[in-house]
Amino acid sequence: MDDLEKLLKQAVWVARSLFERNKVVGSAANLSFIGNGKLYITASGTCFGNLTENDFSIIDSDGNVVNGKKPSKELPLHQILYKRDSKIKAVIHTHSFYSVLWSMEKHNNNHDCVPDYTPYLKMKIGTIGLVPYEQPGSKALFDAFASVVNASDGYILKNHGPLVGGKDIMDAFYCLEELEESCKVAWHVKHYLC
Repeated sequence: MDDLEKLLKQAVWVARSLFERNKVVGSAANLSFIGNGKLYITASGTCFGNLTENDFSIIDSDGNVVNGKKPSKELPLHQILYKRDSKIKAVIHTHSFYSVLWSMEKHNNNHDCVPDYTPYLKMKIGTIGLVPYEQPGSKALFDAFASVVNASDGYILKNHGPLVGGKDIMDAFYCLEELEESCKVAWHVKHYLC
């Protein structure tokens, strides 16, 4: 198995794992990775539950689609993260339940909005920034994200969901899982323990 085939298999496994555990619904998620010098991102309208290795749009280094498959409308979010840090080789964006709930709370620090009740959030990701709400897939959203991308390590788009990068697809997956679990803990602490 070559490296690209391995990356595609991992991406499909991650997508299906998230879908089967109700972390994503319908076509409301996207993921991407860098392979063979190109960006592979889930094509527009794809569902993580039945994603296959053929359901990726391939983008060259000039930003051109090279396989005719329309990329997710949120491709620019991924591109902004890749541009920010060359060590990032995979990005996942979902509409995970607790991350969305937590994004609706009032936060004192929008550059680090998720409390680190356990050590793992800081260990896996670092700080979590809250990106102001803008319409999904809009230039306004991409501009809002670009304006705050350097202030944090992972992100929650307000009323929308988490966005994380990683050194590979599995690392991004682990970061996403930790962020969602941390938001779940924070929500329960705030609403049931305080």
